[in-house]
Amino acid sequence: MEKINIYIDGNNLYRAAKKRCFKIDYKKFNGWLRQKYNPKNVYLFIGLLPQRALFYEYLKKCGFALIFKQTISVGKTIKGNCDAELVLGCVSDFYTKSFTSCILITGDGDFGCLVEFLVINQALHRVIAPDRDRCSILLKNKNIEITFLNEHYHKFSQQLT
Repeated sequence: MEKINIYIDGNNLYRAAKKRCFKIDYKKFNGWLRQKYNPKNVYLFIGLLPQRALFYEYLKKCGFALIFKQTISVGKTIKGNCDAELVLGCVSDFYTKSFTSCILITGDGDFGCLVEFLVINQALHRVIAPDRDRCSILLKNKNIEITFLNEHYHKFSQQLT
């Protein structure tokens, strides 16, 4: 029996959807993922901002397991890159046999090494990139199947004008 975990680069997903003028309905998105892939766990990696506590509660109610990164302010920019947490969580889950295969939701080329690790260990189900036009060549050149959300946003998002 296949056990699938999904690991979501929350910032990459949010920014790609916003750039394409979509606002994700996270309850519908989680439903779409569960219907399509039947995952055991869906992890959402995001930066922690105390003022977003109600949003985090909403995400939990939608069925996401939240993994936070402490954020810092650099001028007017808030930084909370979760790449290392996502890689560590995924690799740790691999070694504890928490899944038989996994799905990465990101278009970030920094995850190329994780993709290679998962492919070598026959543990990658697929990569889902939030935007075909902004998916890194460092993922596209891995000779893996990539699903692009461009054709799917309408199923779980609201078009912004």
